[in-house]
Amino acid sequence: MSDACALAVDLGGTQLRTAIVDRSGAIRAHAVTATKAQDGPTAVIAQIVAAIRALRATAPACAVLGLGVGAPGPLDPIAGISIAPPTLAGWHDVPLAALLEEQLGIAVTVENDANAAALGEWRFGAGSGTSSMVFVTVSTGIGGGVIADGRLLHGRRGLAAEIGHMTIADDSDEPCFCGVRGCWESLASGSALDRRAARLAASGAAPRLLELAGAGPVTGHHVTQAAMQGDPQAKALLAAAARWLGVGIVNLLHLYSPERVVVGGGLGSCLELLQGGIDDVVRARAMPAYREVPVVPAQLGLQAGLVGAASLVFAGR
Repeated sequence: MSDACALAVDLGGTQLRTAIVDRSGAIRAHAVTATKAQDGPTAVIAQIVAAIRALRATAPACAVLGLGVGAPGPLDPIAGISIAPPTLAGWHDVPLAALLEEQLGIAVTVENDANAAALGEWRFGAGSGTSSMVFVTVSTGIGGGVIADGRLLHGRRGLAAEIGHMTIADDSDEPCFCGVRGCWESLASGSALDRRAARLAASGAAPRLLELAGAGPVTGHHVTQAAMQGDPQAKALLAAAARWLGVGIVNLLHLYSPERVVVGGGLGSCLELLQGGIDDVVRARAMPAYREVPVVPAQLGLQAGLVGAASLVFAGR
């Protein structure tokens, strides 16, 4: 069917994105709204249903094959159950696929949001042409997906590749959202950079960051701004972030032996500022056979999750 398309949802703790996507990975129509993340599953599912219905009513006509949903983990894609995502209040073993099928009357496939983004980058983005790839998204937290020998790695209950919660330090004072200390996410995410930048600015040692932030809080965005202007304190903060990112990437190289590591997300979008530090750590810590694997920026940006979720619908059709 030449004009077949898929509906796609990228459910985040901050934003709910919906789209209509064709077989080529092109987005024909899309919409974004704020997620009612603190209002419980009933409210959020009602949001999804309303957003999908509105999109279908205004979008170009095509034959809809189904709905693919990328949602925050932990999530069981086989059962279609959202287990206990920390970014969505009150979600515990929610049968997301079944509830959406009942209300929308179409087939629904769900996947961990980082896995969905990995599929998008693998099939249509920076991982295209590989058979083994690791996707890392570095934003508020760190997530990822692993393509191994031409298939998405799921593991038991679809819970494989929670890479942000690899323990990479045993003496860290940095807290993680999961409640444990020493996770990669707690040391190398955008939130970790925000915390370090805020502490440094509060100490009076980073006047440029305070100047850029104005009356608001100092964030990683101000760090990248200042670093591009040559500010030494900002450059030192990014060097520390690059070091921790490199440590985690070395682990991923040794674990999965990918042909390519693709880095996306908010902090990943400034990979050029981090690349040198990451490469230094890889050269110093990875065994020789793993050192030549390229670490590259993602190509699809915020569309990766939507395109990957849609690809779940097209699989096998």
